[in-house]
Amino acid sequence: MSNWQKVKIGDVCTITKGVIGIQKAIAGEYPMISLAEERATHNEFQFDCEAVIIPLVSSTGHGHASMKRVHYQKGKFAVGSILCAVIPNDTNFLNPKYLHIYLSYLKDKLLVPLMRGAANVSLSIANIKTVEVVVPPIDRQLEIIELEKILRRQKQKLDQGNLFQKSHLTLLRQQILQDAISGKLTTDWRAKNPDTEPASDLLKQIKAEKEKLIAEKKIKKGKPLPPIAKDEVPFELPEGWEWCRLGEITIYGTSKKVEPKNILDDTWILDLEDIEKESSRIINYENYKNRKSNSTKSIFKKGDILYSKLRPYLDKVVVAPKDGVCTTEILPLPIFGGMDSSFFMYAMKRRDFLRYADQKVKGMKMPRLGTEDGKRALFPLPPRAEQRAIVAKVERLMKDMSQLDKKIAQNANNAETLMQAFLGEVFESKL
Repeated sequence: MSNWQKVKIGDVCTITKGVIGIQKAIAGEYPMISLAEERATHNEFQFDCEAVIIPLVSSTGHGHASMKRVHYQKGKFAVGSILCAVIPNDTNFLNPKYLHIYLSYLKDKLLVPLMRGAANVSLSIANIKTVEVVVPPIDRQLEIIELEKILRRQKQKLDQGNLFQKSHLTLLRQQILQDAISGKLTTDWRAKNPDTEPASDLLKQIKAEKEKLIAEKKIKKGKPLPPIAKDEVPFELPEGWEWCRLGEITIYGTSKKVEPKNILDDTWILDLEDIEKESSRIINYENYKNRKSNSTKSIFKKGDILYSKLRPYLDKVVVAPKDGVCTTEILPLPIFGGMDSSFFMYAMKRRDFLRYADQKVKGMKMPRLGTEDGKRALFPLPPRAEQRAIVAKVERLMKDMSQLDKKIAQNANNAETLMQAFLGEVFESKL
């Protein structure tokens, strides 16, 4: 342990700033290091050696000092002008890979605090030279490098396993929804509740409610929808259920609009990016005061289904938790006949509906599901009481899925913790 030394980088390394403007790089045969993890390329090389590459600007900017990564590169390579190459003068004293491991582990303690600037936060080469590095004998450095390789391989295996598990959880969630809206999750419930009001009665009630609104001139009467042909039906429904078209059970594509000048500042405004894809989770809430807009908005009410007709493969559909307005790329679908909003949402997330929407979208850059095609989409309608039973069952199963998600995330954290514990054991006692 007495052979471990503490030295300043400037005393044992040469530090050279990169010269390639990242936006001006010309694709070529040599790797070029930028702030990104992936390597770009350039047609000329600046270095032919082993080096540690340190960013000279904050990875987040806007007055915040941060550094996502320190790079390592060997051979012929180029370096972007907002980074610098740190090259040990004597590799028999300081191995470049060891220096990379050391600085990667301690960057938030040694490098980030040296960043300066109010808006454009940067790190100077002069400050990098003052950073002290703990250097063990060269044979110990080589041992640390090999141990780190072993741990990194193990971490990669754990990460791959976690990724595999997450993909299977996604498929399992999709299967739960498919089983739910095809009646497979409530087979026992139907056996115990044989006298449930059939969905045909619910359809009559929905039709009556819509006709009343038409008579009151609150909504417009739509064109008659075609009858459902046998070859359209993707799967068989249980007795008491009904196949119908989406345009029969809601008002599709004709929601009320409001101009910007008539929107109150405290109105909740929902944009597409506020909805997380696949999970149907609202990840951001903003009022109109904080997100002014010059475009017309659609009005929605609490309990409406909010469905993104733009890029429907992203599966963005939620139940509105309160009143608000949204971009016209989101369709508010009101609920009739006392239908369960959560069941409606689950039915809009099922696999065959996603396939239908994907087949019917129009537009290359901004693919959308058209209004008429949306109205014609099939919808599996169970009795109201069974809808509630389905939602309760799905919510229990999805809660179990969330617990599995947490375990997978914990496994990923454990893999990172293993790496950090090893490096901490090696370095912390030497600082």
